[in-house]
Amino acid sequence: MKYIKFIIASILLIQGTSCVDEILDKEPVSDYSASGFYKTETDCEAGVYGIYDAAQSVFRVNAIYWGEGRADNVYTEQTGEHLSLMDNNLSASSLTNSSNWSSLYKMVSRANYAIKYIPDVYDSDDDDGNQLIAQARALRALAYFYLVKVWGDVPLITEPYTSTDQDIFTTRTDQEEVLDQVEEDLIYATQNCKEFFNSDNDRIMFNQGTANALLTKVYMWRHEYEKALETSQLVLDNSLYSLEPNMDGWSSIFTSGDSDESIFEVAYEETDQSNWLRTFYATGSYAIYVPSDEFKASYETGDLRIDYVYDATADEPKMIWKYFGKNFDDESTDASDQNIVLIRLADIMLLRAEALAQVGGAANISEALDLLNQIRARAGLTEFATEDDAEAMYGDLESAILHERSIELCYEGHRWFDLVRTGKAISTMNPINGLSSEGNLLWPISSDILNGNPNIEQNEYYQ
Repeated sequence: MKYIKFIIASILLIQGTSCVDEILDKEPVSDYSASGFYKTETDCEAGVYGIYDAAQSVFRVNAIYWGEGRADNVYTEQTGEHLSLMDNNLSASSLTNSSNWSSLYKMVSRANYAIKYIPDVYDSDDDDGNQLIAQARALRALAYFYLVKVWGDVPLITEPYTSTDQDIFTTRTDQEEVLDQVEEDLIYATQNCKEFFNSDNDRIMFNQGTANALLTKVYMWRHEYEKALETSQLVLDNSLYSLEPNMDGWSSIFTSGDSDESIFEVAYEETDQSNWLRTFYATGSYAIYVPSDEFKASYETGDLRIDYVYDATADEPKMIWKYFGKNFDDESTDASDQNIVLIRLADIMLLRAEALAQVGGAANISEALDLLNQIRARAGLTEFATEDDAEAMYGDLESAILHERSIELCYEGHRWFDLVRTGKAISTMNPINGLSSEGNLLWPISSDILNGNPNIEQNEYYQ
């Protein structure tokens, strides 16, 4: 089931009030407040579904721009924002989509309204009310996590705008304080979200497993490895999640969605819910992004995944067919309604392996190798019997895990963030596009944002 169906059904039940978008995105005014919307349990559900709807807008384009566009796995011969990102030619005016954080703050705004007003409808000890608040807080955390990863210090807003007395010209908050709020929200979500929905909603809405998985990613971003081991173990122990056993199952994660391996997907359906996966990876006869030479050279011989990712028989593959199926051959420019898989079990397993390697010790190294080998075995690759085997091929175990993430999670929106998180962005990208400054790892802030708020200063590298 997709979010838009939830929203439409809820709005039909509350005809006579304004629509969700009009209420939840309303600018601060003195004579109207979202408290006028949150009157019934159905209103509360509709308000939370509205946050998921905002997430669709966030990730339909920028999941790929942010996570892949600046990294080494893609190549483009197109002009515009795609080329600017690949060439590391970033400016506040040239990046129409990826430098603008407005859609993320729409998620934050809708979440803030839900968090404030749902308690007016439910008793404080009502599990249904608390799980709706938990979903809202988890979605707010998701938005702020991306805000920090892309721009660093960002305004931290945790209250909705309900009065003209509030200052709308916010300033930027230190990113560590923002991440503290992200962690607080997700811990609340791990305690108050549903354990499971017993439906496809377990893949497209936040439950306890989703919250623990996102919390693992936050801890790894902050290099808090012991905490990441705690939350990742909860994910691995969760009966909702299991690895797809073979490559056809692996392919179905992306082509069909709702896989047992999937932890959180942004769901799309029908024309008005389309995303840019098709635009980026399979547009017409030559896609915007195609596999780079570096990526094609990085596969190990015999890797079964390659034939599900692109046409390895072509000297210059013209598309990436990971989301559309092996041997995909349709030159239509129609939009895509495949779900965007933001988190899946293989992602968390490899992050756990990385955390184990960082903590060290014989038992941890052994478990890290086991997790890594489970992913390699499914892909038809020889397993590493010892840490020395991984070191012989990739220099050290951490590099072997990072390489496996590059291949296993290719084109899913992780590669750039992995390079930044592990401190390897500059060494990897400098030979490709000249990246050389730590300040350049962040994005510039859109000119539209700067022009609309005199208290927001541009990231220093771009001033």
